[in-house]
Amino acid sequence: MIDTRSTEIAEGEGRIRLEVGDGLAVLTLCRPDTLNGWSWESSRQLGLLADRIRFDSSVRAVLLRAEGRAFCAGIDTTAPGGAITGGSAAERTRNYYEGIRWVHERFAVLARLPQPVVAAVQGYCLGFGFELALMADVRVAAEDAVFALPEARLGVAVDAGGDLRIAREAGAGWAKYLALTGRRIDAATAERLHLVQLVVPGAELEAASHALAAEIAANAPLAVQGIKRAVDTYADSALPAALDRAAMTAALTLTSDDCREGYGAKADRRPPHFTGG
Repeated sequence: MIDTRSTEIAEGEGRIRLEVGDGLAVLTLCRPDTLNGWSWESSRQLGLLADRIRFDSSVRAVLLRAEGRAFCAGIDTTAPGGAITGGSAAERTRNYYEGIRWVHERFAVLARLPQPVVAAVQGYCLGFGFELALMADVRVAAEDAVFALPEARLGVAVDAGGDLRIAREAGAGWAKYLALTGRRIDAATAERLHLVQLVVPGAELEAASHALAAEIAANAPLAVQGIKRAVDTYADSALPAALDRAAMTAALTLTSDDCREGYGAKADRRPPHFTGG
């Protein structure tokens, strides 16, 4: 795992870029060569940059976007520090549990920003990418956007709370349907399920999402931030306990034989054979 204590982003190692101007903070996932694959380092950088935004009084709204043909295609399995080790199965499970809780805390820094966050989504928005988009307050999707939580197909649980947020937005049945099957849905279906609020042609995504963030930024900041806090307090009342249960379930599955089988089968391009161990 990466050094979580560092507060710097090394030259050339940026996975997220921050630009501030005209009342907006723009966070850009900037590893298009990996389809903006997510890693421990991505989570660390997200928390650092969100902290910088939080106390910047010039920032009235945040735009979360991505370079390339995908928003985020999920975990970058090639990223350094991806595996968590331990002297025993119990210690490894414990270390995964704490690592996932740490990721939850980094995501929460973004989700709990006083400034509203607008996400602009194109192409693949899978796994961690889908969960990241769900952290935003409002989501705009290009017509080519594809959403999925494929974790169960790999032998692991949904670890960053995406299924819980789908339950909040679309209902428990849809959360189970998507998370238990791993099926992909298109932008039109995501809009119908209230998982995105606006669908636009791909060529219009940048302008439409920027205009929406600017429209929010033009409103009275105390009112905007108060509205966000009130809605979140109501909508997320049961979230902390559910996230802790999700972290433990994810830790157990990530250290399971089924997880090794799931990732091995994906690499070998064959159907997995899960045993429940």
